Amino acid sequence: MLRPVLYRAARHDELKLAPPFDSPEIRAILLDIEGTTTPIDFVFKTLFPFASARVEDFLRSHVQDAEIAALLEELRKSHRGDVTNGAPAWAEGTNEERIASASRYVCWLITHDSKAAPLKTLQGKIWEEGFRSGELKGEVYPDVAPAFARWQAQGRRIAIFSSGSVLAQKLLFSNSTAGDLSSFLDGYFDTTAGSKREGESYKRIAGAIGVQPTGILFVSDVGEELDAAQAAGMKTAHSLRSGISALKNLTHREIRSFDEILPRQQ
Repeated sequence: MLRPVLYRAARHDELKLAPPFDSPEIRAILLDIEGTTTPIDFVFKTLFPFASARVEDFLRSHVQDAEIAALLEELRKSHRGDVTNGAPAWAEGTNEERIASASRYVCWLITHDSKAAPLKTLQGKIWEEGFRSGELKGEVYPDVAPAFARWQAQGRRIAIFSSGSVLAQKLLFSNSTAGDLSSFLDGYFDTTAGSKREGESYKRIAGAIGVQPTGILFVSDVGEELDAAQAAGMKTAHSLRSGISALKNLTHREIRSFDEILPRQQ
């Protein structure tokens, strides 16, 4: 059995735990999206503005759909809790007033990078139209597609855990700049599986993909998410892509490319 080894980190002369990334114990890789498979700028400078610019027209076109009507009601209820946080006023009257109110609120939520479930669902539906029309392509780092192919050839499972909706995740990877990557992915998980900062969420995901937590490597750029996954028993790696700051907590190994994870074919 391969065991973690200690080595001296360059920063602050502190000891850092280095999990064996070539270990046969790793049977699955669970990945965040922003800052891990996909540049953060793509989310904030492409996807978010795309949704903001189209939300009002989208709601107006689909307001008679039962699912969209339900999302509008969820947004209205969510708005009540955000009034004291500075959310724009919500006018209940005609359909046009409701749509305008919901649109302003959605844009406000996007500006604040909200993880609210109805927002994520609505964004996914707006992005779906963009991906299907070809206006959007899911940007991924150059090392993503080769790593997916390598890990799949090694017999390892690959899954996604993101705050973006499962629909949005599937759209991004099936319409990516590297082509359709959906055949490499064995599972997609969003916050309906639980908070990304709670260990129980990772235990549920491990159960869903049929691999013990100790056999899963979770990769993310967010320290609190890595802490939660580690608490659940998973191995962890901090994605230190360009523009991402190093963590003060040195309990997670840093990687700058997927080339560092299970690099050899079996």
